[in-house]
Amino acid sequence: MYDTIVIGLGPAGATAAIYLKRFNNDVLLIGKDLGALKESDMIENYYGFAEPISGNIIVANGIKQAERHGVPIIRDSVINIDEHDNYFIVTTEHAVFEAKTILLATGKNRKRLPVEGFNAYRGKGISLCVTCDGFFFRKKKIGIIGDGPYMLHELSLLTNLTDDITIFSNGINIKNDSYKVVTEPITGFYGDSKLTSLKTSNATYQLDGVFVAIGSPSALEFAQSLGIILDKETIIVDDNFQTNNPGVFAAGDVIGGFLQISKAVCDGTNAARKIHEYLRKK
Repeated sequence: MYDTIVIGLGPAGATAAIYLKRFNNDVLLIGKDLGALKESDMIENYYGFAEPISGNIIVANGIKQAERHGVPIIRDSVINIDEHDNYFIVTTEHAVFEAKTILLATGKNRKRLPVEGFNAYRGKGISLCVTCDGFFFRKKKIGIIGDGPYMLHELSLLTNLTDDITIFSNGINIKNDSYKVVTEPITGFYGDSKLTSLKTSNATYQLDGVFVAIGSPSALEFAQSLGIILDKETIIVDDNFQTNNPGVFAAGDVIGGFLQISKAVCDGTNAARKIHEYLRKK
């Protein structure tokens, strides 16, 4: 069991992992990709670089720095976090890990569908969290949107609630032997006060609810499933970078504030210090 699992390879996550390791904690850093910074071609305002540098290089160097300090790094997507008594179980696409504490540092990108009705029916039939909202759709006609391991994990939770499930892969060709799969692109969501239907390029499907499980879950989706208090798309933390769920911390863009690399690095540094203090008291 690790002292801390840090989820997110960006500046906040990598910095926290480095400091936790230097504090002599057993830490694991997990992430699939380099996050939003990989899209930044030119960064001119980060201390220590006389010339502009790409975000991709900054993040890649941060990961190498963590490796040099002896931090093990798993390049995999986290698809679920479960809480068990005094520890946490982190499930990725290919493995399962345990930790005494968790740091969420994946940024705040949420999966959105750029189609008609998606924003209008968020929370009114469209959900991003089966653990949070699945109970309300027992024995209902449900759709789940996605095509990978995260979708399959969320699907496994839905199967305990209803037998009437359709998978919408939104243009990706997949197969499932147990449930109907609709591969056509999704073009819109419709209803009155609540969602009543989903439309693809070829047909309209009457549904009571839709769960979105595209790609990998973000820190906000993990937070929802762990009962963590949110303010819209921001995780609420105290002065110790701890959420209302003891042992779960957050840092970087996901806790809001000035969304800059320097602030993320500062968050990671301070979160690591507070996690170390927390662990010493356990």
